[in-house]
Amino acid sequence: MKLTTKRDELTSKLSVVSRAVSTRANTQALAGILLAATENGVLLSATDGEMGLRTELEANVSAPGSVLLPGRLLSELARSLGDSDVEIEVRDAENDVEIRSGGSSFHLRTLAAEDFPKFPEDAGEPMRIPAQALAETIELVAGAASRDDMRPVLTGVLVTASGEEMTMVATDSYRLAVKRTALEGGIGGDLEANIPARALRELSRIVSADERDEVAVSLLTNQAVFKVGAITLNTRLIEGQFPNFRQLLPESYEHDVRLPRAEFIEVTRRVSQLAQRNAPLRLSFSEGELQVSASTPDVGDAEETMPAVFEGEPLEIGFNPEFLREGIESVTGDEVMLRLISPLRPGLLQPVDNDDFRYLVMPIRLNV
Repeated sequence: MKLTTKRDELTSKLSVVSRAVSTRANTQALAGILLAATENGVLLSATDGEMGLRTELEANVSAPGSVLLPGRLLSELARSLGDSDVEIEVRDAENDVEIRSGGSSFHLRTLAAEDFPKFPEDAGEPMRIPAQALAETIELVAGAASRDDMRPVLTGVLVTASGEEMTMVATDSYRLAVKRTALEGGIGGDLEANIPARALRELSRIVSADERDEVAVSLLTNQAVFKVGAITLNTRLIEGQFPNFRQLLPESYEHDVRLPRAEFIEVTRRVSQLAQRNAPLRLSFSEGELQVSASTPDVGDAEETMPAVFEGEPLEIGFNPEFLREGIESVTGDEVMLRLISPLRPGLLQPVDNDDFRYLVMPIRLNV
């Protein structure tokens, strides 16, 4: 294999696929980036066994072929090159690759390409989802997925789409985020899959950078494949029964409190600085106002009062400061609706004028 490309093109495309390079795999091949050159062009690919990324590299190919190189080292080396032109050539006799740029010359030992997993093949006509709607929905929901591998089913986002509507759901058992999104024109099929949150966050990042109008989606056996322009992302699907989120959402609430969103965020952010060492953020509601407070022994305490449309008997409830703040930030509009039942039942955050987005957060039992 022999090819010539531009340094900026190489570093840009390596930065895309290197996010799928494994840093802890037992198989060396998963720490590599595969360069495959044909008469039709060059593909760069990387996978950690769970998620894979592939993209096209603009290059002049003198001799077709493929080679697997250490991913992190290749990316760092490419960024350090001083000249705009880069030549990459496989030296079979030396079992390495020579990279030349200006007066620089590097030789990298190759990895065993036969151990590199095959990417899934195309499977017919894909479904198509508006890119911006997909990215925005992912950003609102994926953060609520669990990061604990002990419960794999909760590390994913349940994605369902049919007709002209898509719903995403994620929960880590302490909070739950649900977003319903209208899809004009439909997607050309039915979709239901528990997709790893990490892969969806990566997809959102790609969509935001690429500015395409739509994303092509294919469901294969235990795999989902997303195509955004010249970039392909594939990921394993998560097996197991995802919780029935509808059963987790209370049917009714005792209090619907409308709060100015921007002020609620700022008050929560300020007071949360004194909620350390797993200390809760206290919300104390009384006629016409909300007092937000926090206290950490040996550190200090804080409280701030803001207006709130609240009627009835006083109510005090505690929440994880980070979870509450992320929920408020996810709600769109000038106001946020906080729906409450009692100090020991979950609270719900949603927009005032619709329930397209709902964020349920479990309370923390407060010590009197």
